[in-house]
Amino acid sequence: LELAIRSGGHSSVGHSVSDGGIVLDLSNMRDLQIDAKGRTAWAQTGLTAGEYTSTAGAHGLATGFGDTGSVGIGGITLGGGIGYLVRKYGLTIDDLLAAEVVTADGQLLQVDGNNHPDLFWAIRGGGGNFGVATRFQFRLHEVDTIMGGMLILPATPDSIAAFIAEADAAPEELSTIANVMKAPPMPFLPPEAHGKLIIMAMLVYAGDAGSGKSVIAPFRAIAKPLADMLKPMRYPEIYPAEEGGGEYHPVAAARTLFVDSIDRSTAETILNYLQASTGAMAVAQLRVLGGAMARVPTDTTAFAHRNSRIMVNVAALYEKPDEKTTHEVWASDFAAVLRQGDEGAYVNFLGDEGEARIRAAYPGQTWDRLRSIKARYDPTNLFRLNQNIPPVG
Repeated sequence: LELAIRSGGHSSVGHSVSDGGIVLDLSNMRDLQIDAKGRTAWAQTGLTAGEYTSTAGAHGLATGFGDTGSVGIGGITLGGGIGYLVRKYGLTIDDLLAAEVVTADGQLLQVDGNNHPDLFWAIRGGGGNFGVATRFQFRLHEVDTIMGGMLILPATPDSIAAFIAEADAAPEELSTIANVMKAPPMPFLPPEAHGKLIIMAMLVYAGDAGSGKSVIAPFRAIAKPLADMLKPMRYPEIYPAEEGGGEYHPVAAARTLFVDSIDRSTAETILNYLQASTGAMAVAQLRVLGGAMARVPTDTTAFAHRNSRIMVNVAALYEKPDEKTTHEVWASDFAAVLRQGDEGAYVNFLGDEGEARIRAAYPGQTWDRLRSIKARYDPTNLFRLNQNIPPVG
């Protein structure tokens, strides 16, 4: 039988569910034990990132996850974890101290740098290929008041290129996410902006409180903001526990890639593709990386893209199944025209794109090492409903 492992259920390609198979749902495993003095936490993997962040935030502490509160900590951690603190403190896995993992033969193992170090290496970026992670021990950082929030700017080739340049030049205490898209009819946007191309940016400055305004000032100066909600706030405020529910569940045709730069010409290409999309919503998400993430040696974990400079995720949302081919072609063409020298991929953002793109997430010796570890802990490939790494042999 096919086995699906569900933490938060955010797999965009359906890896959290199985039609006719077994779903191991961890969402009720939500225990969280925080050692505020020692700055560590043991967290069960059914917790969402928002729940963890809210509880840790009551102590003025944080571990960096992604940017969506309803994501389960299980999946995001196993794939690496790129979020609001990535430039200051690195990936989520850079704060992973230990884990409890149930392997394919039913053993419950505690893994860390001294116990089953090969498995500990593999689960830091290798996804859910090696077992069921039931508990994580994380390092906590002192993160209380930040300068952050949403900044919306008109999107032009110049403004996009300038935003990326400023994000790259900013101190590593600042992490940014720039969503280039057509403006939805949000109440805080002027009506004349609705449907126009915008940069909907999220900024988090987790440095000295007194310098926050000066650090974000260059972004405010790129163009006259359409909306400016940047302000001092407690870290959990930017990272709510849960987003709104409802019955609207569009599907996304998405592609992810790393690029070295985004100049005016590349920005113009981005705008042209977004303008041409017929999806209910189309977005190009741009994240400047570097900082603490890049200081960890590439072979320390199974996440092999420490030196990648900018992560791009392009997506078209749609509702009707017969639209799939149109939007998949759009996303593939969009990613292809943006691709530069870096052929890598972030496994947590991969769609159903085939083995070549999975291998791109684990280039060179990383792939071979992961396959050997897979053979040791899951030789029959029980854990295969994922971005699969087949066992060697």
